[in-house]
Amino acid sequence: MRRRDDQEFADFAVAARPRLRRTAYLLSGDWELAADLAQEALVRVYVAWPRLHRAGEGVHAYARRCAVSAWIDWTRKRSNRELPTSAEVLDRGQVEGPAEPLAVRDELMGALRELGPRQRACVVLRYYDDLGVADTARVLGCTEGTVKSQTAKALASLRRHLELRDLVAAAEGGL
Repeated sequence: MRRRDDQEFADFAVAARPRLRRTAYLLSGDWELAADLAQEALVRVYVAWPRLHRAGEGVHAYARRCAVSAWIDWTRKRSNRELPTSAEVLDRGQVEGPAEPLAVRDELMGALRELGPRQRACVVLRYYDDLGVADTARVLGCTEGTVKSQTAKALASLRRHLELRDLVAAAEGGL
C-alpha cells in the first residue's frame, strides 16, 4: 500500500478544485452547493489517495466521478428541496457585462435544472467536460447505451425548451 503524500494531495486539490466546482455548478445550478460537492469529491479522493494511480488523467477522472456521485447522492435526499425565496438573488458566478449573454446563460441553466439528474450529468460530462461516451459511462457507472439514450433524451428536452422559449418570445413580440 502506498503512503499518503499530503503535500502531493494538497497540490492536486488546489489544481482540481476550480474545475470540480464548475462541473458541480453545471450539475446543481448553485455555486454554494457546487463548493460543497467539490469539497465532498476531494474528501473522497483524499481517502482513496494512497491507492490511486498518480499517472495523468486517472486521478482527475476519479475526482470528477466523485463529484458526480456526490451530486447524485444529494439529489436523492429529501432535504435537498430548498429553493431560494427571491428570484433577485444572483449567483456569485455571474459577472458584470452585457445582459444578453447572462440571459442566455440563465435560460440554459433553467433548462438544465428541468432535466433529471442522470440526463443532466450526461449533458454536463459529454459537452462541458468533453468526455466521450465510454468515459461518461465509466464516471456514471452505467452502460454506453444508457449514456447515449440519456444524452439524446436530454438534448431533445433542451431543444423543446428552447423552441418553447422562441414561441413565447414571438408571441410577446406580436402583442
